[in-house]
Amino acid sequence: MMDKIEKFLAKLSASEKSILRSILLLIKKSDFTRLDVKRLKGQSDIFRVRKGKFRIIYYQSNSTIKILSLERRSDNTYNLK
Repeated sequence: MMDKIEKFLAKLSASEKSILRSILLLIKKSDFTRLDVKRLKGQSDIFRVRKGKFRIIYYQSNSTIKILSLERRSDNTYNLK
């Protein structure tokens, strides 16, 4: 059974996958200098990366980074329920 992120990735073009892959590698390396990163309101350890129409929402605590959401920007992008 595919999860939400896998389904999203399966629908992307090769160029979109390439863009997201490079962003995810930068997040993994904790190299945020070239990324548009903001902490989500009301959250101390949840952040979003914005790149064009894409949003990557992730949790970061000490050396742990977990991708929570990967999607195109919409009205429901930041609903973490």
